[in-house]
This record gives sequence, C-alpha cells and structure tokens, in this order.
Amino acid sequence: MTRTVGTVARGIRTPIVKEGDDIVSIVVDSIVEAQKSENLVLKDKDVIGITESLIARAQGNYATTSEIAEDIKNKYPGDTIGIVFPILSRNRFSVLLKGIAESGKKLVVLLSYPSDEVGNHLMSLDTLDELKINPYDRVLTESEYREFFGSSVKHEFTGIDYVDLYKCLGDNIEIILANDPRVILNYTKDVLVSDIHTRKRTKRLLREAGANTVYGLDEILNTPINGSGYNEEYGLLGSNLASDHEVKLFTRDCQKYVEEIKTKLDEIYNIETEVMVYGDGAFKDPIGKIWELADPVVSPGFTAGLKGTPNEIKLKYIADTELSDLSPDEALKAVTEKIYAKGTDQLSQEESIGTTPRQITDLLGSLCDLTSGSGDKGTPVVLVQGYFDSLAAE
Repeated sequence: MTRTVGTVARGIRTPIVKEGDDIVSIVVDSIVEAQKSENLVLKDKDVIGITESLIARAQGNYATTSEIAEDIKNKYPGDTIGIVFPILSRNRFSVLLKGIAESGKKLVVLLSYPSDEVGNHLMSLDTLDELKINPYDRVLTESEYREFFGSSVKHEFTGIDYVDLYKCLGDNIEIILANDPRVILNYTKDVLVSDIHTRKRTKRLLREAGANTVYGLDEILNTPINGSGYNEEYGLLGSNLASDHEVKLFTRDCQKYVEEIKTKLDEIYNIETEVMVYGDGAFKDPIGKIWELADPVVSPGFTAGLKGTPNEIKLKYIADTELSDLSPDEALKAVTEKIYAKGTDQLSQEESIGTTPRQITDLLGSLCDLTSGSGDKGTPVVLVQGYFDSLAAE
C-alpha cells in the first residue's frame, strides 16, 4: 500500500522534573512508555527533542539577583554602567536588570527603537513617520519619549509599559533610546552589551569607539558565583525568570545528554536515532512581529546526524517545469527516480530553489518548540518521525 503520511511530531509527557533527577532515564523511560501505550514503531532517523529547560531544572542551574549583582561588581570597577540593547521582556530581562541594579551602580539603559532585537515594539514605524522622527540618528531621552508617545505606552499583547517596568526596578536607572550603541559612551565608558545575536558586532563597535570595560550578558555568570548556576558559553543569555529574585540559566553540557540518550534508545530499539536539545524556535509572528529566538541558539546540543542543511528537491519547481505533461503515475515515478538519483550529491540551484536554506537543527527546533509549547501541555520531549523521509520513502 502506498504510504500516505509523512512527518509526524508528537509531544511526549514526562514526570515533573526536579533538581537532581536523572534526566537521561526520565527521557528514555518516557519515550518507551509512550511507544508502548500508543503502539508506535520507532525507526532509524527518528528524532527526539528535549527542551533545554528540562535539563537545566535537573541540573539546578539557577542564580539569584544577588549573585548577578556580585558578578557585576566583580567585573565593573566604575560607578556607572551603560546597558546596551536589552530586549523588552518580563521573562527574559527584567529580573536580570533587577540583579544588575542591586550592584548599587548607576545604570544608563539604552533601548533600541521602534523595537528591540526580537521584535517587541515600543511604537510603530508609522508613528515615527508621522512624528518625523528618524530612529537611526535621533537619540531620545526618557522625557522626550514620554512627550512624543504619552505617559503609558503599553505593549500590544502583554499590556506592559516596558520603559516604566525597567525604570521601576531601581532608583539608580536612567533610560535613553537610540540605535547606535556608541551613544552610550556619552554617559559612561563601561558597558554591558545585552543584545543576543548581534552582540559581537556591538562589542566591536564599542571597543573601537574607546569604551573602557565591555562585557556581554554572555560573560556574566559564565563561572559560578558563591556556588550559583552558570553557563560557561552563554552566561546570562538564554536565561528565564524563575521567581522575582531568581533566574534559570541556559542549560550546560548538552552534548553529554544527547549522546547518552541516543545510546540507550539505540540499544533498546536496535535503530539509529538522532537526539537534540532545543530552546526557542527560529520563527517570526507576523501579527505581533516578534521573532521567537530569544535564546542564543536554537539547539545547544545535538547528535551528528543533525548537522548541516537539507538537501531536498523543490517539488513545486519540478512539477511546474518537468512534470506538467505527465500523468499522475508517470509524474510520481519521475520524481521518485530523481530523488533516488540525487543520493548525497548537492542539488543544483534550480532543483533546490525555494527550499529553506537553514540548519536542520533550526528547522527541527522550531517544530519541537511549536509542538511542546511554553504553556501547560506537559510535553517537554518531542518525538519527530519521518522528518528525513522523502516522497520516495515507502
């Protein structure tokens, strides 16, 4: 019988994970239980995705605002710190700013506008056009921001006035708006770079312009402070609110976990699985304009079979250019032969045109993130089957 189903993603329920739990056994046991209860047939190249927060919780990878403040005091000798390009987020940045403010230093927070790096808007470009404000050369003080946009400018979805939220986290905080990070050097030469995916360029621009002390969020809590959690590669990047005085840091040592989980599942089912840890997916909400990727990477750890980009034929292109005169059966046979013929060779630009030129882990991570969600589904593990199959697969 001709196969009628392609890729399938299933959210897998797990127990509530606590610090110190054996995360490898929990993930493997949850997959085995789901396989038995749903009569699933696991196959080669099935993918198991594990949300990074599950591992971080088992690791106890947490830090308090006082520990953040301690690291800030250790790294910044001056009395004033400029904080450049933080994202607008209660979950991601507000508690970090609270910890930084607890250092007792004066903080000048430079917000990009009309939106932050991941698409949270303070105002629309249309509004800026109406006011004849060029965001690329105009620096706004907080008072000018209020003069132009009102006393309570709230985010469309969250209802939060982010300027007010950040300003109220300490009596030592001043806020300005600009899109050139070097503006901060008019206030202080000591800078904490807080953008995520453009942080290397921001650091370079600041150093070239004469900044004295420049660190990024990826360099705060990159080692433990008084026994705190840490992330040696990403520091505070990828952290999430755990309480009003604590954050869960981005998970560490992911490669160890994915390899161990793969080994156990391969032994149980006598197949070759692929395993990955995922955080935020890499997609953009067309209505809210928010780009989801607030983590430093989609996948901080994955097995070897998930490296690279897809090598796929664009069926729509082939159908329109080569198959239009063929019957359905002839067209299917021709496509199947073309898929088999490609093997591992890279396709021509014409054959692959329109296929998504992204890393496999970014595509799968987005699928897993959308499947597991960030709410109350209770499925922090995702089983993806058939992702690497083509139309030629039986």
